[in-house]
Parts: sequence; C-alpha cells; structure tokens
Amino acid sequence: MSQLLYKSTRNDKNLVTASQAILQGLAEDGGLYVPVKQPAITLDFDVLQHATYQEVAYEILAAYYTDFTEEELKACITNAYNEKFETPLIAPLKTVGSDSYLELFHGPTIAFKDLALSILPHLMTTAAKKNAVENELVILTATSGDTGKAAMEGFADVPRTKIIVFYPKDGVSKIQERQMRTQRGDNTYVVAVEGNFDDAQSKVKELFNDQQLRKELLSQNKQFSSANSINIGRLIPQVVYYVYTYAQLVKQDEIKNGESINVTVPTGNFGNILAAHYAKAIGVPINKLICASNTNNVLTDFFATGTYDRNRPFFVTSSPSMDILISSNLERLLFEIGGDNVQTIQQLMAALSDQGKYDILPEMREKLGEFYADFASFEQTNDTIAQEFDRHGYVLDPHTAVAKAVSDRYKEETGDQTKMVIVSTASPYKFPQVVAHALDDTATAESEFDWITLVFEQTNLSVPKAVSDLYRLPIRHEREVAIQSMRDCVKEILVID
Repeated sequence: MSQLLYKSTRNDKNLVTASQAILQGLAEDGGLYVPVKQPAITLDFDVLQHATYQEVAYEILAAYYTDFTEEELKACITNAYNEKFETPLIAPLKTVGSDSYLELFHGPTIAFKDLALSILPHLMTTAAKKNAVENELVILTATSGDTGKAAMEGFADVPRTKIIVFYPKDGVSKIQERQMRTQRGDNTYVVAVEGNFDDAQSKVKELFNDQQLRKELLSQNKQFSSANSINIGRLIPQVVYYVYTYAQLVKQDEIKNGESINVTVPTGNFGNILAAHYAKAIGVPINKLICASNTNNVLTDFFATGTYDRNRPFFVTSSPSMDILISSNLERLLFEIGGDNVQTIQQLMAALSDQGKYDILPEMREKLGEFYADFASFEQTNDTIAQEFDRHGYVLDPHTAVAKAVSDRYKEETGDQTKMVIVSTASPYKFPQVVAHALDDTATAESEFDWITLVFEQTNLSVPKAVSDLYRLPIRHEREVAIQSMRDCVKEILVID
C-alpha cells in the first residue's frame, strides 16, 4: 500500500505523514490536516458483520495511518478498546421502534469521546517514537464538556506528556464538571474559564499559533499537541464506529447488505458527523447525513442558506456539548467542497475571524446535498425524552434527544423511510437533572447525586460505575482564570518564565 499523506487546509504544500499530523494536532499555518485523498478500501460487510470492534478498527486505521506498522496499530487498538468499556461490543447498536441507536457511551467517561480518546494517547506516543521526538508533549485542549474528561482519562500518567484542559465555568453539567475536577494523574490540569466554549477554543487556537510561546516551549523541550477533533488522530477513529454499525445492522437483519441508511448526529464541533461523511466516502452506504443542533443553531442556518454567521446570541442549553457557535471541523468539509482550494479557505476563515461570518460560493452549496440540518428547542428536547420513554421504555440523554427530535422531523418532512441510525452520544446519567425533569416536571432534588437516584427510581436504568464512583473521589483541580489569562496560566503550569 502506498503511503497516504495529509495536507493542511490552508497550505496544500504542507504535506506530512499520518504520525506527523497526529503529533502536531493543528498545522503550523493554522489549518487542519486532511488526507490528500480518501483511501481505497474494500468494505465487505458479509465478512465485517462477524468482525469484532477491534478488527474493524484495524481495517480502517490501517487504511488511513499508513506509516504505522501492523504491530503498532494492533497494540494501540488492544490498549484502547479493552475491559475499561462496560461491554465487549464497545459500541452496541440498540433497535428501538423503527430506529437504531448507536450507543457510544459505554466507556470510562460515559460519552462518545471515549471511542477516539481511548486510542489517541497510544497513537500519539507511538508517533513520537516513530519521529524520534524527545520533547515532552503538552496536550492543550478546550472542552464543551466531554472531550476534556475523556482526553485526561486517556493521557493520565502517560510518560512524557502533560494535558491542560480549559472548560467554560458555567457551561457544563455538574456531572461533567465533577468528572473533570476529580481527574486523577499527576500530569493532568483542569482550568475553568470565565466565558463560553467558543471563547476558550479560539484562545487555545491562538496559543497554538503563538510563535513566541512555541519558542519558549521548545527551549524547555516541550511542544503542543491537541486532543480536540481538529487532530486527525481524533477524527479517524470515529470513522470506525460507522463502519462497525453498518456491519451490525447487516448482522441483525435490520438491513440487507448494500441497502442505504440515514444517520442523525447531534452536532457541535462537526467532528462526529464529518467522520460519518468520511465513512460514506470509503464505502458505507449512507444516504442522508442529518445534522442535529440545539438552539445554538448556526449549522442549521448554514446548510439552509450557505451563510455561516456566529453573530448571534449564545445559549447555555440542556445539551451543553453542542453549545458551540464556531464548528471547527466544518473547515475540512469546506476545503473538500471548495475543490481543495486553500485560497478559498483562507478567505472564509479570515472573514469568520474579522466579521464573524462568511458566505460560501454557489458551486460549494450544490455539493451539500447529502446533508439535512435542523434544530430542537429545549421544550422539544424534553418532550422527546418523555415520549421515547413512554413509548419504548428507552432513556435518552438531552443530546441524543435533540438528534431524535430532528430525525423525526426529517421523516415527517420527507417521507423518507430509509433505516435511521441515531447516534447516542452520552449516558442519561451524565445529565440526570435534565432527564428527571423531562420525565416529571415537578421533580426536585437537593444534590446532583440525588438527581441520579431519582432517574434510577424513574427508569430502573442501571447507574454506570463511572457515575456511582464519582462522588467518592476528592476534588483535585480548582483553578479558575479569565479568558485573557489563559496564556499566563499555561506558562505557570509548565513553569515557563
């Protein structure tokens, strides 16, 4: 197999191997790495339906990460997808009514980020050895709730790494915040910021591109990398579960091999749905990619109009992992539909930075036909949680409820009866107060743990160990800073004068 290289969306002369792209995270020119072409891979679902998650992962990762050896990839996969997941299926598929829910919340942090962030530390440390990198890797990331905890869980006490996570102080659930603030590992650092996720993410990107800070890090044998889905080492492992899902649908006789499916994804930073788009590109028979947003519906408007405009109110919602107005991974899709034209991307991203908005070209809009986008309000989200439990006894977290509401509206509007897969991104126990209120709007509880107990009493849904153990752990991280102080905070943590 010839080697698959990666190029930056803002400089197509910036070509690197997979391992180099994983190490860098964000390209030095500020762009995101994308494969120069999608790999040619034969997906035989008559065979893959009998494969384990780990075996499917190897087939996909080997096609994208061609400078890793078979031994290296299989070691990364074995170390990532093991008994820390509550089910050996890793990503089970559950049919409820006419829909199938792809449950991505059976890992150690009960959210979908576990599927990619369990393997990223192993890919990254392997990549460092391959490239003879002696520097300590400093993983710098912003989180809207789930990435931070999952990344720290993966990188905790990994030699020659540190991880610094910034999260919006009032923009995550109490469970999400406690998961982060109790994080173990002498190399983990959690910082609450006074602002929203977009503020924190923009500042993190700025720090990546801070040449003076880069020099100061290198002088102490340190370098930045990223655990956000801007890192191709995060994105490609997410392709795996879409391939695995289709194989399981065939195995369960939900579809015939070759039959198309639709996929609905609750969407914030656009990484999860972009992974589904990549899965379609390599041969998974996906018809529609349905982009579900909450009231921060910048993506809904973009797909409807071709205008991306972040100049709008920012809402703190019951689905905080989607409370995002700058969807970073959209840049990769724009690059693709723009014919890999770096000048186009440079102009669009400059407009987003300067005016907070951009308009794509008509010929780019014409290439978005595989997408459908809509959003669900707070009330619609709650109603969906209640209805799905009343009808089927199935409990949704608020993000998955947004996806279910949007997928139902898509079916009503189009009459499309294609098999629907709804991506279930978090356990209901990650947002117990929202779920309890949706099931009974008169519900009250004194503490977050009491809300968990209440949801159990309402639903009889088993409480994950990751939640039941959480309240026995001590608070270890108490830093809080203003957005403008994030640079100084990083230097203080890394002891850089």
